[in-house]
Amino acid sequence: MNKRVVVTGMGVVSPLGNNIEELWDALLEGKSGVGPVTRFDVSQYPTKIAAEIKDFNGADFIEKKEQRRMDLSEQYAIVASEQAIQDSKLDVKSLDLDRCGVVIGSGIGGISTFEKQHSLLEKSGPGRVSPFFIPMMIIDMCAGLVSIRFGFRGPNYATVSACASSAHAIADAMHIIQRGEADVMIAGGAEATITPTSLAGFCQAKALSTRNDEPEKASRPFDKERDGFVMGEGAAMLILESWEHATSRGATIYGEVLGSGMSADAYHMTAPHPEGLGAIQAMRKAIKDANLEPTQVDYINTHGTSTNLGDISETRAIKEVLGDHAYKIPCNSTKSMIGHLLGAAGAIELAVTFKSIQQEIVHPTMNLDSPDEECDLDYVPGEKRNIKINYALSNSFGFGGHNVSLVVGRVNGKP
Repeated sequence: MNKRVVVTGMGVVSPLGNNIEELWDALLEGKSGVGPVTRFDVSQYPTKIAAEIKDFNGADFIEKKEQRRMDLSEQYAIVASEQAIQDSKLDVKSLDLDRCGVVIGSGIGGISTFEKQHSLLEKSGPGRVSPFFIPMMIIDMCAGLVSIRFGFRGPNYATVSACASSAHAIADAMHIIQRGEADVMIAGGAEATITPTSLAGFCQAKALSTRNDEPEKASRPFDKERDGFVMGEGAAMLILESWEHATSRGATIYGEVLGSGMSADAYHMTAPHPEGLGAIQAMRKAIKDANLEPTQVDYINTHGTSTNLGDISETRAIKEVLGDHAYKIPCNSTKSMIGHLLGAAGAIELAVTFKSIQQEIVHPTMNLDSPDEECDLDYVPGEKRNIKINYALSNSFGFGGHNVSLVVGRVNGKP
């Protein structure tokens, strides 16, 4: 019999605050983390906006010498992990470290490091490239550095599936604990992709909003005036524990990770399947894995990217899976306020979902002024809403046709 898996700690670095409480309060107030790009000159870019991290101080947790040897994505990962460990009140010294692991996803990894080191190579030759270039760039180093920091010697690796990366990480961590291979897992995602090359690439792919004059209104999931997503950055980490391990130490529990579903569209490099076939399969698998019926789902934190095809495809998929019940529950989009954190999106949205379960409130979907006729569900437009949630679904879909759905719930909601 599979072990039960619960979440006991969460940490975030986000465009709306550098801890979970700041983020949560800002979301409930309907604030936007989107603004003009400040890191580099964007005068020649069609998109000049993003959801940047503000007031980040990695030195609160990382020595300056170490910081210089880390990509920004790695710093985000460490800070979010430190917060999550503190939030969980785990006593690391008392743990069986062989039974503690780390799975952290990222879509792109250390791209700012790659850009800087490539410029050095072109300008000054190979002798000027940093000996830390490779470990600063490769995606798995977020998991590696977090493992080293806490001495966790259990399963340790990265998941890479574009915008589904951190959802895959959490699903894998859940399975590792369910199988009895670990007692504690740090799982989540980190991304720091607001760089010249990343922005240029997404602009050339025509994926980003160009609503430069109204940045706070640019991310508008399910609205007929949407014109693309807004790139965000940051990290989110969750502490997953077996039920036995958490309760034996008297941990405060946010909720339970009940099921996961994974699938592939097998359709297109960047576009979702128009009928949402992969998304349908992922949601159905997750609900079945949680031993639930579709009508027991109380709330969905959607992938909700603010792209034309994506929002319509997800809406169709939700209606296919839940039937008439789809119209009876709230479905919101966190991306309407923090933009799209790419590989970290799934983890930060799951953290928000657990806060919704704990606080019995769902945050609004902002900028939904003129709903798309093909997006006709209850997306909680404009105002937060009080609702008791026993079971929730969180969706993450990525370029390449990667789909992950996670089912979570309050601990007393499980039969």
